[in-house]
Amino acid sequence: MKETMIITGVSQGIGEVLARAFSKTYRVVGLDVKEDPKLDGVTYMQLDLGDHEAVAETFDLIGEQFGTAHVLINNGGVSSLEKPMTELDVETFKHVIDVNLVGTFACAKAFLALNENAEYGRIVNVASTRALQNEPDWEAYGASKGGIVALTHSMAVSLAERPITVNAVSPGWIHTSEEALRDIDHRQHPSGRVGKPTDIVRAVTYLIDRDNDFVNGHNLIVDGGMTKKMIYEP
Repeated sequence: MKETMIITGVSQGIGEVLARAFSKTYRVVGLDVKEDPKLDGVTYMQLDLGDHEAVAETFDLIGEQFGTAHVLINNGGVSSLEKPMTELDVETFKHVIDVNLVGTFACAKAFLALNENAEYGRIVNVASTRALQNEPDWEAYGASKGGIVALTHSMAVSLAERPITVNAVSPGWIHTSEEALRDIDHRQHPSGRVGKPTDIVRAVTYLIDRDNDFVNGHNLIVDGGMTKKMIYEP
């Protein structure tokens, strides 16, 4: 029987590609605030990550239906928010933190109960290179992703007595839309191209490997080398 993997944020973008890819080898339970995206091979449950009581209830339901869960991919959340600080109200800032950061913690906490007697467990938190460097007007999103990286470090240490690893993946520019890319978009990356969702699938595959238990508390940056590039004004 396939092991159970829980993925949040599966209605579009990276999350949708993750769900489709891993449904071939795992029993995938996909969670998202939107309507059912009708993903073949994925059990879908609607969930608002900002409703932390609903998170606990949904994970209880997953346990009732599927029993033990081995893998959690915390991908869901507010995908972007670009707004000048002078126009960004405190409540909006708090909402982004509540969904992205607190939602990640709530899912991880609920996952522990489903993984209680398992031989191993894997938690992968999807952060962002915006946790490390940023552009103007991304305070809320950047702070939430920076918090996810720090949370990953702490959880890896806190769960040391259990056979669980906790790692993060920080995507850089991953192209998920139909918008055409320019040559310069690709050439500015040291790897020579903009990223694809399948790049994140490969990174997650590495981190969740059952035998890969010596990579723990790590933030795997998948950005084509962009965060290592010194950028000067011409």
